[in-house]
Amino acid sequence: MTTATEPRRIGEAVWELPVGYRAGMRVPGRIFATETLFHKALEDRAAEQVANMATLPGVVGAACAMPDIHWGYGFPIGGVAATAVDSNGVVSPGGVGFDIGCGVRLMRSDLSFEEDVKLRLHELVAALGRAVPRGTGGRGSMPLDEGGLDRVLREGASYAVSRGAGWDEDVELAEGSGPLADPQPEHLSERARERGLRQLGSLGAGNHFLEVQVIDEVRDLQAAAVMGLFKGQVCVMIHSGSRGLGHQTCTDYLRQLDPLMPSLGYDLPDRQLACVPFDHELAQSYMGAMDAAVNFARANRQVLADAAREAFATTLSASAKSLGLSLVYDISHNLAKLEEHGVDGKSMRLCVHRKGATRALGPGNAELPAAYSAIGQPVIVPGSMGSASFLLVGRASPQSFASTCHGAGRAMSRTAARK
Repeated sequence: MTTATEPRRIGEAVWELPVGYRAGMRVPGRIFATETLFHKALEDRAAEQVANMATLPGVVGAACAMPDIHWGYGFPIGGVAATAVDSNGVVSPGGVGFDIGCGVRLMRSDLSFEEDVKLRLHELVAALGRAVPRGTGGRGSMPLDEGGLDRVLREGASYAVSRGAGWDEDVELAEGSGPLADPQPEHLSERARERGLRQLGSLGAGNHFLEVQVIDEVRDLQAAAVMGLFKGQVCVMIHSGSRGLGHQTCTDYLRQLDPLMPSLGYDLPDRQLACVPFDHELAQSYMGAMDAAVNFARANRQVLADAAREAFATTLSASAKSLGLSLVYDISHNLAKLEEHGVDGKSMRLCVHRKGATRALGPGNAELPAAYSAIGQPVIVPGSMGSASFLLVGRASPQSFASTCHGAGRAMSRTAARK
C-alpha cells in the first residue's frame, strides 16, 4: 500500500513526486524515466533535488527531470523548472549551472566513412588534435582584446564568422538563428571578462569533446533528407560551453544572492537554490550577464567548428565547402529563457530554467529555421564518449515545457568512475 506522498508511476515512463513528498513543495515533481533510471535517481538523491526545485517561489506546472537525471549543483543535471515571472517567480543561477550556454553542435559532410575517411582516420585525428586547443584553463585559438570580447558577448557566433571562422549560414542554422537578444556584458565581473579574453576557441576538459562520428542507422528518412543525412556519412559533433567566463559568472552571482535569502523571506531546503524575484535588479543583471555568456559559448563552438573544418580540409586536400561540412544545428542545454507556455489552460509568461536539458520545439514553431519548420527542431543527444549518439526531432511536449534530455546521463560520479 502506498501513501499519498510516496512516489508513484503516472505513465509508461513518467514518475511523480506528489506535493508533500518533502515539506514546502508548491507543485509536484515529475521524472521522465524507465523504472531502472527512476530508482537510480532515488538512490543518488537526484530525485530529492527535483522535490527541492518544486519549492521555488513562483514555480508552476511541475518541477521536471529528464531521463539523463543525475546529481548536480542545486538543480539536478536534467532539471527543468518554470517560474511565472508576473507572479513573483524567481530566477535561480543553480537552475542554469556553471557552464552557462554549454551545448552541442553537429556538422554533416558529403563524405562516406568507408570510401573517403577510413584510410585517413589516424591522420585526421592527429590534425584535429593540432587544431583544437583543449584541457583545463587552456588558451583558445582566437584570443581577444577588450573590444573583441564585447563584440563576442553581444554578437555571439556572428562575430566569429566576421573574423573568418565559418559561414553566414552557420548562424542561420543555430538555435534562435542568431545571438540572444538582450546580452548585457556590463554585468560581467572583471574576473569573468579576464578569463574570457584568452579562451575563445578552446574545448575545455571534463565531458567536453569533439568527435568524428558515422551515421550507422536512419529511422526517419524524411527528417534525415531535410537535414542532409545518410547512412555511412561522416559527421562531427562538438560539446563545449562558455569556459571560465561562464563559470565565473555563475560563481559571482551565487555569492551575491546567497546573503539575500533571509531578507527576501525565502526558506529553501538547499542553499544552492539561491534565487531572487524576476523583477529584482539583481535578477535582471544576472539574466543580462547570462545572455552574454551564452553568446560567448555559441561563438566558442563556432570557432571550434571552423578548426575542425580546417583539419578535414588539410587532411583530405580539399576545401571545407567542397567536402560539404555544413552545420546541421547548434543547441544549448544550460540556459534560462523567457517563454510562453500553457499552464492549466492559461497562457503564461515563464522563465524556463533548463540545466542539462535541451529544448525540443515542434514543427511550425516560429523560432525554428525555415529549413526545419516542417520536421521540428533537431535535438542532439550525445552518447557516452565512444558510444552511439542520437539525432532526434522535437515534438514540444507541454508536460516538460518543450524540453528533453541533453545526453546519455551518468551511471556514477566522475570521481567514482575514476576510482
